[in-house]
Amino acid sequence: MIKRYVQFQPIVISAFEISKWHHPVHRHNHYELIYIKSGSGQHIVNEIPIDYEGGHLFLIGPEDEHHFKIDKRTHFIYIKFTGIYIHQKENNSAGLQHLEYLIKSRETHFPGFNFTADDQLIVEHIIALILSLNNNILQNEALIWSQILMLSIIMQRNMPEIKVSTNRSKDIQAIFCYLHKNIYQPKNLKASIMASHFRLSADYIGPYFKRNTGITLRQYIHDYRNHLIRQRIASGRFGLKQVAAEFGLVDESHVSKLMRIG
Repeated sequence: MIKRYVQFQPIVISAFEISKWHHPVHRHNHYELIYIKSGSGQHIVNEIPIDYEGGHLFLIGPEDEHHFKIDKRTHFIYIKFTGIYIHQKENNSAGLQHLEYLIKSRETHFPGFNFTADDQLIVEHIIALILSLNNNILQNEALIWSQILMLSIIMQRNMPEIKVSTNRSKDIQAIFCYLHKNIYQPKNLKASIMASHFRLSADYIGPYFKRNTGITLRQYIHDYRNHLIRQRIASGRFGLKQVAAEFGLVDESHVSKLMRIG
């Protein structure tokens, strides 16, 4: 049986340096940003081994199983946060959207990022700032969270984009990534716009999606958008007008209608 670690605090930050990994394969009830300050080895995520070295950053979700195999003594920095922080009213909408995309993209992407040299330096400075703020976490929680959102923006722009290829499974992954990234812009989700993006015919993309996923394109968009909207409404921190504006919907009644249909 897979061990599950439970965290009750909204944010926990830890830094440690070890030569041998002592935890079993496990899951959590929270999200983890894991920064490798130095060292090398393998990070095994959902049974997939990923080589790591200094400067690498990983995002792990509650349903992920993972552990490490250390080759060279490694300095880990863990930033662990629960879902309670994801839908705060104070959140910057753009930052939240980037984080939502990163969380959802774990289903289709390898959990790694190819940072440019400039962004690698920025990530290093943000991690250092978060560690310094951890000296008084109660006072600095909001500041730490704003840094996490900044990290999410940098992580997304350095995420390897899945391209359409001769591999049909990759085609579907690319379509999923497009949907997750454009869920806030309804005009980009029209079949004609998507077909043009993927160089397919407008009459082909819908049946192709249904044939490979078992669900219509329209239903998937509806279900995923409703999932995000319900999270915002359930948090009690977002009004219908605010949600409608963020998702490019006509007005609050449109949000209410979508919720009833869903």
